[in-house]
Amino acid sequence: MRAILAPLKVLAHTVPTSVGIAVVTFLLVQLAPGDAVDVFAGESGAATAETMAGLRRALGLDLPLLDRLLAHLSGLVRFDFGCSIRYNAPVASLVAERLPSTLALMGCALALALVVGILLGTLMACTAGSWLDRGLSAVILFFYSVPGFWIGLMSIVFFAVRLGVLPTGGMETIGGDFSGPGDALLDRLRHMVLPTVSMALFFIAIYARLMRSSTLQVLGLDHVRVAAAKGLPRWVVVRRHVLRNALLPVTTMAGVHIGAMLGGAIVIETVFSWPGLGRLAYEALMSRDFKILLAILFLSSILVMFTNALVDLLQLWLDPRIRRRR
Repeated sequence: MRAILAPLKVLAHTVPTSVGIAVVTFLLVQLAPGDAVDVFAGESGAATAETMAGLRRALGLDLPLLDRLLAHLSGLVRFDFGCSIRYNAPVASLVAERLPSTLALMGCALALALVVGILLGTLMACTAGSWLDRGLSAVILFFYSVPGFWIGLMSIVFFAVRLGVLPTGGMETIGGDFSGPGDALLDRLRHMVLPTVSMALFFIAIYARLMRSSTLQVLGLDHVRVAAAKGLPRWVVVRRHVLRNALLPVTTMAGVHIGAMLGGAIVIETVFSWPGLGRLAYEALMSRDFKILLAILFLSSILVMFTNALVDLLQLWLDPRIRRRR
């Protein structure tokens, strides 16, 4: 019963947290200089003061700040994010169109980071102090230190321009003649390789270092030493007695990194022309289309809180002691 109530308590906190995030993000966005009308005037080059004032009245940008905030919150309750000024389309439809692309990219990057990071960290811990441990630590330190956008640009130059084995960007080949759904899927997977790896390398370095430290700590526990003293093979000891406990800090950090991945998606999607929420947020910021930006920020916060609730459930399964304490 406690195992069920614990995640429900976390979900119950999402409502006031979501309201607080919506208010804070709205106020922060209002601090940005200019608005969509200023961008329109700059692009047209012939907008008069009367025209700009009329546009602001039509868009409700001349209303007091409190009225605009209340209108924004009432729209969020109905999941009505308004209409995009830039695209002249409902914000909800624009976000729904781009959301699957971002979720696919983030899901693949997170899965790759977790699998490779856990494997490397476990291998480094089991060979601590050896040449393999030192060599992998140097490579991981390099991935941790180099920005993801630089890795993305260099991977485009090497794999796409020099070797020509992978596409430079986009989500699919424009005008590609595919004989079946399998060819179309393979084409999309080829487009996902470079952005996924570029986003995942930084997190691979974090999870590998964290997994190494956690595994070394668990290897020093008494029950693990007893299991090793019984003559069990090392890989059996690690699989049965070490991995489950060593994964706890890694899963916790993975939940925290969901928000960081959403922020990094803006850079990666811009570099690789990936049609996702990150690129849409960048375009909305440049055009001062704040309704799109606020919708993306709000949905991103909901996604982060939902993911952290799932991480809590995963930790309840990994460590039964948490269930007993709760």
